[in-house]
Amino acid sequence: MSLPDDYLQYPKRRHGMDHDRYQWSMLHERKPVTWPGGARIALWVVPALEFFPLDQPAKPFKAPGGMVTPYPDLRHYTLRDYGNRVGIFRVMKVLDGLGIRASVAVNAAIVERYPFLIEQVNERGWELIAGGVDMGKLHYGGLAIGEETAQVRHAVTTLRQASGQEVVGWLSPARSESENTLDLIAAEGIQYVCDWNNDDMPYALNTTHGTIYSMPHSHEIDDQTIMLNYHHSEQSFVDQVKDQFDFLYREAAEAGGRIMAITIHPWMSGQPHRIKALESALAYVAGHDGVWSATGAEILASFKEQQ
Repeated sequence: MSLPDDYLQYPKRRHGMDHDRYQWSMLHERKPVTWPGGARIALWVVPALEFFPLDQPAKPFKAPGGMVTPYPDLRHYTLRDYGNRVGIFRVMKVLDGLGIRASVAVNAAIVERYPFLIEQVNERGWELIAGGVDMGKLHYGGLAIGEETAQVRHAVTTLRQASGQEVVGWLSPARSESENTLDLIAAEGIQYVCDWNNDDMPYALNTTHGTIYSMPHSHEIDDQTIMLNYHHSEQSFVDQVKDQFDFLYREAAEAGGRIMAITIHPWMSGQPHRIKALESALAYVAGHDGVWSATGAEILASFKEQQ
């Protein structure tokens, strides 16, 4: 059977991307960046405070880390709750001890159920990133735009009102977006998004409400990805953090500043048998000269000033 003549014809086929969200470019051809104080590495630590509903919907899919067994899945529900009641305080203690500041991605449901956590973040001068409504309300193709608009507005407004922070960052639950998500978060004053994993440095994204930026929020250097999804050991997590840092540290000496992003889930790394691994990995990074511990908003502001 022969193929029709138009089978290989694609109207958007061209050099670079097949969409207009961002301009295609090679990292090594871009203008080098210098971080404050001449630092080589901007260390961006992002703990995630998530709420997984006990009746989490299965459609369009369940966010990673969600309920697994038939309702009521109390085993997984209470473990996720453990992170918000116990594990996060161990993570905070580690970060405080190393003098590391963080950007905390937060579901609106966390604000409503654990308001004291927002107080703890504010007391430390850390940043809050809007993380959607909860881990059962995903953004995806086919979601009614009115419904998604309401979800975005609720997530951002709830966090701003509770914290008094400007809240300029966004991380979608499960990093899932619809074709409208970027436009909707830009309309609410969001300046950067953490969902895209295709670069090591920030880059501009086009939306119907102006330019926002994609920040290199790591999916690979992520405790959940490494230890739960890949079934690697705690020591392997430490080794991968070190390897990532060592390479970026060497590269930055020649190509300009780089961003080292580390994603932390307190229900994972806040466990008694894992917290030592997190402390070891972060102590290694923070122990080097030329490391600037900063929030996502601070990193982006420095980056934009130099473009």
